[in-house]
Amino acid sequence: MSKKLVPEAKQGLSKFKAEVAKELGVPFSDYNGDLTSRECGSVGGEMVKRMVEEYENHLK
Repeated sequence: MSKKLVPEAKQGLSKFKAEVAKELGVPFSDYNGDLTSRECGSVGGEMVKRMVEEYENHLK
C-alpha cells in the first residue's frame, strides 16, 4: 500500500473528476462498473490534459 503525499487532495480530485465527467456527458456515480473503458479513459485523459495545461500556464 502506498502512502498518499497529500491526503487532502482526494476530495478535490473527486470533485474535479465529477465536473469533467459531467462536461463530457459521462454518468459518473458512486458505482461506475457499468461504464466502458472508453468512457472512464476519456474522463481520466481530459483530467490529465487540463492539469498539464494548468501547470504549463503557471510556468509562463
